[in-house]
Amino acid sequence: MTDDHRPYVLILFYSRHGATRAMAERLVAGVESCPGIEARLRTVPPVSATCEAVDPEIPEAGAVYASLDDLRHCAGLAIGSPTRFGNMAAPLKYFIDGTSELWLGGALVDKPATAFTSTSSLHGGQETTLVSMLLPLLHHGMVYAGLPYSEVELMETAAGGTPYGASHVAGKRSDRPLDEHERHLAFAQGKRLARLALALEASRREAK
Repeated sequence: MTDDHRPYVLILFYSRHGATRAMAERLVAGVESCPGIEARLRTVPPVSATCEAVDPEIPEAGAVYASLDDLRHCAGLAIGSPTRFGNMAAPLKYFIDGTSELWLGGALVDKPATAFTSTSSLHGGQETTLVSMLLPLLHHGMVYAGLPYSEVELMETAAGGTPYGASHVAGKRSDRPLDEHERHLAFAQGKRLARLALALEASRREAK
């Protein structure tokens, strides 16, 4: 929870060239379009094969690094990553691999979650990447929420967009901006997650 006890959705992402970050910002807008809940934007540090490499605790720019407490106290979670050979990027997986403490305590059970991704090519492994991010969320006992086909842009898009979660085709130079369909779907995904987070938060409180 935040200091004023308002529930929040954690938007947790890793972005190398900015495409996934742009998607994360659209999810934030979707979350914050719902009254009574807010978004918390967090990223993860890169990983290095060089053991001596050390990054600053606070990034020079952009979202701050996520902590386990950001995850522990969220009412909902969206995780985003560029595709790496049909899987999530190593920095995000490294962070998720370190959440066993939350798993043992059941901190994320019955909370809604979703995922989003970006690729360089149109058929670049978007759906397998989204499924790879879904697996640890299920192990945590979270309730996965994709994108329903009531979002008509899923049928109209010529680039990103899947029922497993929002996606974006960034182009081979990773400089293609989100088009209107991709922007809408990322916004809709954030809005849906916020609505579900509020409903499930109220249900958990009633059960106590």
